[in-house]
Amino acid sequence: MPQAAQTKAPPAAALDDDGAPMTLQTFDLLDLESLTYDRQYSANASLDFHLFFVGRDNVHGILKYLLQRVSLSLYMNMFGYDDDELNAIVMGIVKNPNITVLITLDKSQAGGEHEKALLDADRADPLAQFNTHFVIGQSATRQISHTKGFVADGRVGAEGSVNWSTSGEGVWVTQTGPGGPGFKAQNNTQTVFTDPDSVNRFQTQLITEHMLAQNQHTTTGSRTQRRAPEREVEGE
Repeated sequence: MPQAAQTKAPPAAALDDDGAPMTLQTFDLLDLESLTYDRQYSANASLDFHLFFVGRDNVHGILKYLLQRVSLSLYMNMFGYDDDELNAIVMGIVKNPNITVLITLDKSQAGGEHEKALLDADRADPLAQFNTHFVIGQSATRQISHTKGFVADGRVGAEGSVNWSTSGEGVWVTQTGPGGPGFKAQNNTQTVFTDPDSVNRFQTQLITEHMLAQNQHTTTGSRTQRRAPEREVEGE
């Protein structure tokens, strides 16, 4: 059995502009304020929940900010998974044995290049050796696995209607805000929350969905979804 996880040194922590490690241990929702269209929250904004809008706020930047700071654990279930930059960050997390990772993806979306990259990585170096557990499956009733969110380091939750794609997130092509040639944005919302009860409940649900999908493969004799079924229309 390959010993990659034992012989490779873990990736170095990302550093901020001051040379300090970037983590979520001191995360505050105010950290994301500059990524909103208005550059500030209202005076009565919640301290543990905020709602962001695709096409208005920099949702891609928000997701990137959170994922870049994962250092302990990532529990994730994503229906639409088609973002090169976010995938690169996730792959770095996946190969860090100091981070516990559970990834669940939807069976109907399994033909995408990023899902294939995870499958290829699992075949080359079994991801379980890196403390990563990955499965493609369906809901408990064999419907699409439509959850779109994650819990990072047991401290920050992110959930909404956003698929990880150009139009799903809305790609900012100017320095000052949305718009410009080629700008695309669906009507989607992205929440980020730090309320401990919501974070705990969502993480528990993500674990449950992962185990259900894993059991589907156990009963059929296949650990992961190897074939690429027809993809459903993005955004359903």
